[in-house]
Parts: sequence; structure tokens; C-alpha cells
Amino acid sequence: MLVRSPFVNKWAFRPVAETLFFAKEESKMAGKAVRCIVISGHGTNCEMETAHGCRMGGAEVADIVHISRLIHGEVCLEDYHLLCLAGGFLDGDDLGAAQAGANRIRHARVASTGERLFDHFMRFIEAGKLILGICNGFQIMVKLGLLPALDGCYGQRDVTITFNDSGRFEDRWVYMRVEQSSPSVFTRDLKKLYLPVRHGEGKFFPRDDEVMRVIEDRHLVSLRYCDRNYRSPIMSYPENPNGSIRAVAGISDESGRLMGLMPHPEAYLYFTNHPRWTRGEAEEEGMGVAIFRNAVNYIRKNLL
Repeated sequence: MLVRSPFVNKWAFRPVAETLFFAKEESKMAGKAVRCIVISGHGTNCEMETAHGCRMGGAEVADIVHISRLIHGEVCLEDYHLLCLAGGFLDGDDLGAAQAGANRIRHARVASTGERLFDHFMRFIEAGKLILGICNGFQIMVKLGLLPALDGCYGQRDVTITFNDSGRFEDRWVYMRVEQSSPSVFTRDLKKLYLPVRHGEGKFFPRDDEVMRVIEDRHLVSLRYCDRNYRSPIMSYPENPNGSIRAVAGISDESGRLMGLMPHPEAYLYFTNHPRWTRGEAEEEGMGVAIFRNAVNYIRKNLL
């Protein structure tokens, strides 16, 4: 069902079951609501599912906002607590996956202030808020230098996401081990994840061995591709679908408030999303919901 958000003059997707409750409650809870923004436009195609994941995780507001509305100053990023950069194929992946999209964020000027949109991103981070990049969104984050942001150097690019070793688009489900030493708030109390990947450029690649050493020493790897027992990180195909160095599937910054991953948590919200749910292999709740719930719980505890 489509309803109008009280925070943005736009129509946004909301499940019917939630609509009757939130339509009455949002106006009086505006000051206490967890507010999420999912940026769309120029080739994103997972914004609806990502916004729904935010709501399933407990957020009261999950607005889908075209990036042009941020650039024109119609919507203000600082009105939100969680920024989601959803999956898709920004600008047709010309110049490399998400490169054009990253350039847009870095150089576009916001009409109402004259500042770069990237400056708004930086203030969002400095305010202690959260950013989640999924697939194409992860690619944006590394190409903007938002991850891993070693020593807090946001904007400095130390890693990239490049072409799969297989030389083709990969659409398959993968097993991941959650690294328990990771500071990521998104993976807190999780031990394993089983999610789909859908990408042609998903290989994590550091600038050099020293960058990888620092990432490892500071435990910034949040997720690794692993065997079906969720134990050993794996480099062999197809368990590691892209050949990522050190089997990296997702990383965070040192604060744990920014995380990016190539697999899609928004694609496994319901047990019927599981490829073998008819065989009784799916859990009652899709594994992807926990990623969003952890973010919402952090916001309630630290930002409201």
C-alpha cells in the first residue's frame, strides 16, 4: 500500500498491516521515531525491499527519496538516523560499478546551501548516525572512501570492489561467517548469515598488503564467505562467488556505525524468500531482518 510520509512530501511503500497503526501514531511519535532514508534514482532497484527491511526491523519511518531531492534541498539528510544505500546498477555501472554515483555524491552541490552533498554525508557521520551500503551501495561507500576510513580518514579511498574472478554476473546464495570481533553494530550478536548475491563486480580488493593488514588487525571485516557449516572462510568458487581477498563479504569502519556488504539482506526478510523453503530448510524469520533490527536498536539506545 502507498501512504504519504509525514517527514517527506512523497508517497512511500508500506505494508497494509502496518498502515492502520502507523498512520495514527507517526504524527504524535515524530520526535521519538526511528527515521530511515533509502536513496533511489539513476539505477537503484532494491529500494522498496530495503525500506521494508527497515520497517520489519522496527523503524517507524522508512522514506524512499530520489537523490535529486537531496541535491535540490527538498529533503534534508540530517532529519534521519539511518541512511541506506540500496542495491542496483547505478548509471549502468559505466566507468565501473557505482563510480559515477560516487562522483555525483562527492561533487554535486545542494541547491539550498551550496555545499557538496558529500559534506552533508560527513555531517551525518559526525553526528554519530548510521550508514548501510548493500551491493551497489557498498561499492559507493568504498569509492567515496567511507569504508574502511582507516584512522577516521573519511574520503580516502583504500579499497575497491572490482570484477568477479568468474568474469560473469553472479546470482546465487552464499554462506557467511559473522566475525565476532567486528565493531559493526549491524552484525551484533549474529554468528552466521545466508543471503543472495547479485553482482558482476563484487570482488573486494585492498590498495596493498599494508591496508589489508590494518583492516585485519583492527577487525574491520564484518562478514566472510565460508563453507556451508559457517566455519572456515573460503576462497574457492562458487562459495566465494567473486574471489574477494581474504573471503571478505562485508566490512565496517572503526566506529562500527558504517557497514557495507555485497550480499542482500533485504532479499531475505521472509522464510519464503529462502530458495529451499518448501523443503523446510528456512528459519521462521528471514536472516536479513536482524541486520536492520540491530541498526534500529542501536538508534533507540544511542540517538533518541
